[in-house]
Amino acid sequence: MADDRPSPLLPVLVVEDDEHIAHLLQFMLARNGFQVHLAADGRQGKELIETLPPPACALLDVMLPFHDGFQLLRLLRAQPGWERVPVVMLTAKTQERDVIRGLEAGADDYVVKPFQPQELLARLRRLIRTPA
Repeated sequence: MADDRPSPLLPVLVVEDDEHIAHLLQFMLARNGFQVHLAADGRQGKELIETLPPPACALLDVMLPFHDGFQLLRLLRAQPGWERVPVVMLTAKTQERDVIRGLEAGADDYVVKPFQPQELLARLRRLIRTPA
C-alpha cells in the first residue's frame, strides 16, 4: 500500500536583503517543497546560523547589512553540523574576482542576479542530491 503522506519539506536558509527577491525566493522555494527560513540582513542570518539545525542548503546574498555573505559563509562553515551544507552565493556581483572569492571561501555555487528561477532550482536540487 502506498504511503499517502506528503514528503517532509526540505529546510533552506535564505539570507537576502532585497524585499522583492526575498519574496520571489520564498514563493518559488515553498512551491517546490522547501521550508524557507528567511533572514533580511546579515545579523538575522548570523542568528539563524547559530540557532537552526543544519538545513538542506543555504542561499546567501553577498552584499548585506551588518555581515556580508562572505562573513556568513565563514561562520556557517565553522558551525558544528553545518560544514557540509551546500551553499549558493546569490549576488549582483559579477566580476570574475567575486566569483572566485565566493568559491574559494567555500561556496558550492555562485549565481548572478538577475537569475532564472528554474535554473536556480535545478542547481539547488543538484547540490542537495550530491552524496556527502
